Amino acid sequence: MSIFSRIANLFRRTAVDREIEREMNAHIEMRMEDNLAAGMPAVQARRDALLRFGNRAAARERTGGMDKVVAIESIGADLHYAWRQLTRNPGFAVSAVGVLALGIGASVAIFAFVDAVLIKPLPYRDPARLAGLFETTTLGPRYHLSYLDYLDWKSMNTSFSGLEAYDGFSLPLKTSNGVEPIQGAVISAGFLRLMGVAPMLGRDFQMSEEARAAAPVALLSYASWQRRYGGQASALGQTLVLDNVAYQIVGVLPRDFYFAAVGDAELWLPLRPRAHDDRGEHGLSGIARLKDGVDLRTAQTEMSGIAARLANQYPDADGGRGATVELWTELVVGNLRPVLLLLMVGSLLLLGMACVNVASLLLVRSEKRRREIAVRGALGASRSRLVRQFMTEGLVLASLGTALGLALACGAMRLLGLLVPGSVLAGMPYLRELGLNWHVVAYAAAIAMLIAAIFALTPLLRLGGSAAALRDGLAADGRTAAGTVWRHLGANLVVLELAAAMVLLTGAGLLAKSLYRLLHTDLGLDASHLAMVHVRLPNTPEFAKDAGVAAFARRAIEETQRLPGVESVAASHHLPVNNSVGGNTTFLVMGRPAPGSNASNEASQRAVSAGFFSTLKTRLVRGRFFTATDDAAHPLVAIVNQAFARRYFSGEDVIGKQLQFDSSLPPVSIVGVTENMREAALDQEVPPAIYQPIEQAPDAGFFVIARTTQAPESLVKTLEQMLRSLTPGMMIYSAETMEDRIHNTQSASLHRASAALVGGFAILALVLSAVGLYGVIAYSVSQRTREIGVRMALGAERGVVSRMVLREAGRLAVAGIAVGLACAVGAAMLMRGLLFGTAPWDATTLAAVAVVLGACTLLASYIPARRAASVNPVEALRAE
Repeated sequence: MSIFSRIANLFRRTAVDREIEREMNAHIEMRMEDNLAAGMPAVQARRDALLRFGNRAAARERTGGMDKVVAIESIGADLHYAWRQLTRNPGFAVSAVGVLALGIGASVAIFAFVDAVLIKPLPYRDPARLAGLFETTTLGPRYHLSYLDYLDWKSMNTSFSGLEAYDGFSLPLKTSNGVEPIQGAVISAGFLRLMGVAPMLGRDFQMSEEARAAAPVALLSYASWQRRYGGQASALGQTLVLDNVAYQIVGVLPRDFYFAAVGDAELWLPLRPRAHDDRGEHGLSGIARLKDGVDLRTAQTEMSGIAARLANQYPDADGGRGATVELWTELVVGNLRPVLLLLMVGSLLLLGMACVNVASLLLVRSEKRRREIAVRGALGASRSRLVRQFMTEGLVLASLGTALGLALACGAMRLLGLLVPGSVLAGMPYLRELGLNWHVVAYAAAIAMLIAAIFALTPLLRLGGSAAALRDGLAADGRTAAGTVWRHLGANLVVLELAAAMVLLTGAGLLAKSLYRLLHTDLGLDASHLAMVHVRLPNTPEFAKDAGVAAFARRAIEETQRLPGVESVAASHHLPVNNSVGGNTTFLVMGRPAPGSNASNEASQRAVSAGFFSTLKTRLVRGRFFTATDDAAHPLVAIVNQAFARRYFSGEDVIGKQLQFDSSLPPVSIVGVTENMREAALDQEVPPAIYQPIEQAPDAGFFVIARTTQAPESLVKTLEQMLRSLTPGMMIYSAETMEDRIHNTQSASLHRASAALVGGFAILALVLSAVGLYGVIAYSVSQRTREIGVRMALGAERGVVSRMVLREAGRLAVAGIAVGLACAVGAAMLMRGLLFGTAPWDATTLAAVAVVLGACTLLASYIPARRAASVNPVEALRAE
């Protein structure tokens, strides 16, 4: 039959059916004629012909199935029948599709993040061969290198095909509306070529543009080009004024290019040596490409040797410094990987619970349809035909759940984005394209196909398809069969659901407790009622000298003190609670020998005003705070924290000790010791810190900090406006409260997002497990109505019947909680790296979760128990 004839058959289905019927009748009549010729009576001849021909309905279906186009029409009929089954049972349809949509939506939304962060490759050539380079110090493994160290590392290594340097910045950009801060990066001339990236418009930096006397040039990011120049090619050759220096635009970077280490950089400048560059000024990071055949361990060994040689050669600047080489992909997503994997596992557990609940509902329906399927089989429906029908029904159910789940996933992705503060999101540019790409859609389709297969097999495995099974289906009492199913498979599924809920609830409890302890860790300061504004003075002659900067800082403090509600004011170059330590310095202790090439004295360095510690309410342990007389005209002084005193002066009186930062400067005398403030991230150890008076170490960029008697949010805007009025061209980087700063740190954001998401999964899991248990117990009660009626007729009290049902639910709950408890401790051990101040086996959390889950299971079984106790034995027996 030609394809055209098959297509034509779609529009003449009735005629095709009549043709098949005539052909079958012809076969039967020919068999009858043969029987009559053999001497059979007419009645016996017809009966024998019909028996030999077989089931007419099955033959008609087989004949029609040979026509592929007609088979497609048959599939359409199956789809129509599946849809009709759902519309005839709206309660089942809404419950099943809704539960599936929740599970699929959560799983797809989390997978979208996993895809964006862990699966989608970085927009560079062969990113797996890129490595990040840092110097190690006594404070940690990832610290900056100096410009001169970068040049030596680049020239001395043999492991890399290229080694470049970069650093981020935020500087004032002159616009028609004044000045605004702009994020950018300085990169060595070969940086983009190392990454395998070429500008989409214009050209890359040239090696000659690294020279100090070269004309200032810049590259724009694609987003900045679109926003500031409307995507016009005429942007090339134009100039922009950055910190009072005019830069000519020579190129535009590709749309998909980003570099997470410098955040959302709009402007890229060539790295140039500065007049005051020396080996002790560490402010750069390195990135390199491994040569073919060179692994990370080989590169690490070589760079450690180079760092050791430089430390021997320049002990004052590089003493005690080593080298760290890490894969770039780990640097970009290393902190996020355990969080995302935890969330992915949680979402898959939730999806599994959703599938279990819907599969349980399908088992109930399959018991109700047992006779229907048996009759269809007895009338000639083949096993393959029944399989196709169940597969179609499963596919329809999975498709509806997936479609609604994708819609929920889109909304969930937007909500999840709101959990990450903008300041943290700026360092995650790979999340810019988060959405339904082909990876995510393929994942959703794979889930839908798997779920459809599970839903098709669930009733098939229960109903069977052999002739004996079909006869059993016709003869069996559906009530007895259902009771057997739910005593075995249904009960086991509920135990699995309760165990999964126990795991998710325990994870959520541990993460919530960890978040609470993180946000309530001892900061060494009082974070309430603090408003802060980060300012940077313009690059003008007025502020070219330290005296001008110090004078402005004093004026800013005085003017802020006059604002209504301000209790005290301070200024500082850095603030506590940072995503990284930063601002480190090396020093010598006067009267002691230098540490040597294999060790160094290093600490975080901060410049603060006289009222800094009193404004932050940081406790003085020994000595004194700074005073107004600690200025440039008086001897240099410093205050250190307890971590500094313990590390470098353990068992000694630190007051009066002298430190030297630079041989060209006089030594600094320690006049006080304060309690430790969280100078680094909330979940990191407090580093040794040195505080100097801002008058003796002024800088054009600093924070103005005000403690107020009113809500600090109401002061932030007023403080910002007042500071802007003090001098034209001053740039405001940020204006926030200390509490907001703490809550928006990367560590707090990751812990909060993890706790919120796993908590959401846990609540859904709790509801699903309770609903699953309720379904099992309620269905069991409905099937045992006659038994309960007989018991009560024989004298059983209502309380006894209730306890019988509650005991059944209790056994399932105890089994689920016991299995879940063991799994929960194991899962918590795997996620211990995400916990802060909380043990994976925290007894309080485990006990609380077990009590909550147990209470919910009892509540879920209370209604079926009450219904069982209210059975009227007379009506129950009469109904039988």
